[in-house]
Amino acid sequence: MNKAQYLALLVATAVFLVLYLGFDTKAPAHKVVERSRSIQGESTGFEAMLDAAKANLETGQSETLQALEQRLQQAKSDTARASVLKELSAWWYTQRNLPVAGGFAEQVAELENADTAWSVAGATFYLALSGTQDPTLRQYCGTHAVKAFESAISLNPERVEHRVNLALVYAENPPPDNPMQAVLMLRELEQKHPENASVYNALGRLAIKTGQWDRAVSRLEKSWSLDKTNPITPCLLAKAYEGAGQADKANEFATVCNQNK
Repeated sequence: MNKAQYLALLVATAVFLVLYLGFDTKAPAHKVVERSRSIQGESTGFEAMLDAAKANLETGQSETLQALEQRLQQAKSDTARASVLKELSAWWYTQRNLPVAGGFAEQVAELENADTAWSVAGATFYLALSGTQDPTLRQYCGTHAVKAFESAISLNPERVEHRVNLALVYAENPPPDNPMQAVLMLRELEQKHPENASVYNALGRLAIKTGQWDRAVSRLEKSWSLDKTNPITPCLLAKAYEGAGQADKANEFATVCNQNK
């Protein structure tokens, strides 16, 4: 495994941790936001976004990108193409351009057609969505995150985390015609999978987001009782207890949280 492939693996692992374990990781600001006006009124597809992102690159960055793109053109098989596309996704991630990184991760998923690949794409788009308030980018990233997680679900319907992650996308970007969709999805998952800690972590995150502190504590305590190996649950519990005004419990779980980092 070369350095670029290893970087791609680290990126994939990071985005999985954000959603599967619920890490409260803030997405890095992405430069494409600065160019959002340039794609207003144009196609908001991947190529338009990629062109806008390339326009902001410095000479050294452009040379690195051109070398990767040349390797992609020379790739003779889908396996080889997927490998280079992963490197491109990782490279754009390091440039703090998550929408473009997601676009390349989506191309990987289309080639591999595996639920794990689609989940990586969905996680990258979710991070991009949560890291911007630009309406054009939010529509693009939200739509593609939903597509990715729905594809993951279709390929592996038994993996509860795919459905949890889809619900989190809807929580971040509620459909105008069904603003409660995320909550309804998670409640249904709770009924079907009452022993799945990731469901309760997601419910706890939603409760924290809306300031329902007692409910957040209840959900997260349930998650903690089911799985004490998840390192993010005590971090979420610390926030929930702090919001509920229970300083001693907040400090207790904050200590556990810090020990897990």
